[in-house]
Amino acid sequence: MAHLEVNGVRLWVEEEGSGPALVFVHEFGGDHRSWRGQVDHFRERYRCVTYSARGYPPSDIPDDEDSYGQDFSTADLLGVLDALAIDRAHVVGLSMGAYTGLRFAMAHPYRIETLVAASGGSGSFPPTRELFLNETRDLADTIIAQESLDLPGFAASATRTQLKLKDPGAWQEFADHFAEHSPRGSAFTLRRVQAGRPSLYDFADDLKALSVPTLLMIGDEDEPCIDTNVFLKRTIPTSGLVVFPKSGHLINLEEPDGFNAAIDRFHRDVAEDRWPARDASTRGASAYLAEANL
Repeated sequence: MAHLEVNGVRLWVEEEGSGPALVFVHEFGGDHRSWRGQVDHFRERYRCVTYSARGYPPSDIPDDEDSYGQDFSTADLLGVLDALAIDRAHVVGLSMGAYTGLRFAMAHPYRIETLVAASGGSGSFPPTRELFLNETRDLADTIIAQESLDLPGFAASATRTQLKLKDPGAWQEFADHFAEHSPRGSAFTLRRVQAGRPSLYDFADDLKALSVPTLLMIGDEDEPCIDTNVFLKRTIPTSGLVVFPKSGHLINLEEPDGFNAAIDRFHRDVAEDRWPARDASTRGASAYLAEANL
């Protein structure tokens, strides 16, 4: 574990295990610690890399709001790979990290073996995009005004309370870790990353051309993400979609065994050349006939 100089900031990076590189990219409410259940599972077979994004201690927390944004997040993932001399990596991202993983795969497909994009897409669905942007900016303003992350409603929100119902101890740890974050870093991340990034729907053409094997995962009670992941499944030709029943946003914490097993199956299928691009014959709208017969 060490601070690494990446794009003008020091990022806190931890490594465990050996083998092919498996890099985890955390969500807005998490940090490098969020992946404990995954690192413990994969470290016997992979070189597991976790890091805290800029604005998340113990990484640097830039004072300048202009030092935050999606372009920085994507570049920082590339910078971590370069700093660790990793030529190609398997990438697993959750929520904010899933968006970064998708943008990274579009920009640097030659640096990524496979992508797992879990709970991604908040704020992308066109009918609810303005609501997401307004709520995100309002939350950032609240954090700045009170200089605190004392936000009782955040950890118990409609897409996170599922963890509390399933595993109160794991939920409390998540809430405690979130409370340790930097108010300034979190607010600037909300404004410049979450509210500043384009909708994934804006990248439809790039996603259609994506050839990186991609596993999409969502919980069926993660309302802000469901429609966007159906769009992603239909758009990315090399994608597959796993849906966890009775689950919310934090699926790696809610269902760690199932989450890890899905990644194991995905990696196995890719390695055995059993993860092809979607066959055109499966895209027909009819429930009975091939597209050519319509």
